[in-house]
Amino acid sequence: MSGVAIPLLLTLKVAFTATLAALVAGVAAGWLLARTRFPGREALDAVLLLPMVLPPTVIGYYLLVVLGTHGAIGAWLDTTFGVRLVFSWQGAAIAAAVVAFPLVFKAARTAFESVDPNLEKAGRSLGYAEWRVLARITLPLAWRGIAAGAMLAFARATGEFGATLMIAGNIPGRTQTLSIAIYEAVQAGDDALANSLVVLASITCIVLLVAAAAIVRRGHLRIVPV
Repeated sequence: MSGVAIPLLLTLKVAFTATLAALVAGVAAGWLLARTRFPGREALDAVLLLPMVLPPTVIGYYLLVVLGTHGAIGAWLDTTFGVRLVFSWQGAAIAAAVVAFPLVFKAARTAFESVDPNLEKAGRSLGYAEWRVLARITLPLAWRGIAAGAMLAFARATGEFGATLMIAGNIPGRTQTLSIAIYEAVQAGDDALANSLVVLASITCIVLLVAAAAIVRRGHLRIVPV
């Protein structure tokens, strides 16, 4: 059972961490591109969507170049704090977050663009600061789209393989997620373990996605004074 439970728990930890990071960054980037105009705006949009179309191994290589012990950020973290992201679950979470980011970003941008700017102008005319307009008007109207993006990002992070393997490797109990464990079981010819992991991964994703969809469909967001 530990051969199944450990990769599952690690996958959920990596996926939740990655989704949270992608959610924060994706909502911020989506709001920026939806509500501001500047030269190179569409070029930046294309760059931010690159992880959606690039092969995961290419993303993993870029992350190794940046976060490896000889990379700009990786070397600084190692020498300053003694932190090494390569071959760690945190590195796996970063890889999954990068891959999942475009799903949140695109959904958030579309959701923000669907909000009527006149409603935001009305809030400003009442003396609301920009952060109050965002908290009381924009986010309550855009939250369903953002939640849908977060759901897709979580599903994507749960199944991430290529970039995670490149930067975090395959260390049982430390960086071996469900997708990597399935690959290793198939390579080793352990059909029983592979079948168990595949069924578990499928059931887990279906249950989480159905539950999240139900929350988004039936839930409501109460707007309270800020």
